[in-house]
Order: sequence, then C-alpha cells, then structure tokens
Amino acid sequence: QLQLLESGGGVVQAGGSLRLSCTVSGFTFSQTTVGWFRQAPGKEREFVAATTWRSGRGVYFADDVRGRFTISRDDAKNAVYLQMNNLQPTDTAVYFCVAGTTRAAHAMTDPSNIKLWGQGTQVTISA
Repeated sequence: QLQLLESGGGVVQAGGSLRLSCTVSGFTFSQTTVGWFRQAPGKEREFVAATTWRSGRGVYFADDVRGRFTISRDDAKNAVYLQMNNLQPTDTAVYFCVAGTTRAAHAMTDPSNIKLWGQGTQVTISA
C-alpha cells in the first residue's frame, strides 16, 4: 500500500523551531523525489521544499523558506525530514509530505508532478 505518514507538527512561538518527519511505504523510496507542500487557511497549497535521490542530493526551496528550512532524507529509514527554524506566523499551515514523478527537485514546485500526498500535519505559529 502506497502511504506517506507525517508527524512532528504542533504549536510553537514565533522564532521557534519544529522538525517534521515523513515515513514512506509501498514504493522504492530511494529512487523517488520527495518533498513538502503546505496549505494555509483560505489559501491554495504551495510548494515548500524537495529533495531528489540523484547524485549530489539536489534540493530546492520556496523563496520564503530558503535559509530557514532544511530538508533531508534517510533512505535506510524510508524517511524525509523538514527542519524549520525561525518560524513565523505566516508559516502556519497544514504541511503535506509528497512524492513526485520527476527526477528534478525544482520540478516538484508543479503539483502535476506529485503522485502521492500524505494526509498532512498542522503547524501553528503564535506571535
């Protein structure tokens, strides 16, 4: 069964940090580009970050998280992580783990390249 399961969401104050985790099952994780999207209340889902399995572990970030968020993966554990630092109220959203059909991390910005979505985990940042 294809599945992405997120964890690690919660409530933190502005300036704080959270680490989201996503475990994957049902497909060959080590050859899949994975990443994160988010959806704030009343807004469309937007790309956050992605990482590919290719040599050099290409990564790509949305402009408003670059420098604050990092993405990493552990192929032995079939897991991908999103470390979020210096969180701001504008980061409040449901965060979704995703798996893509593309080999390019930057191409994950296009939702049409996403083949599987997790159910999401809520992240709330208080001012």
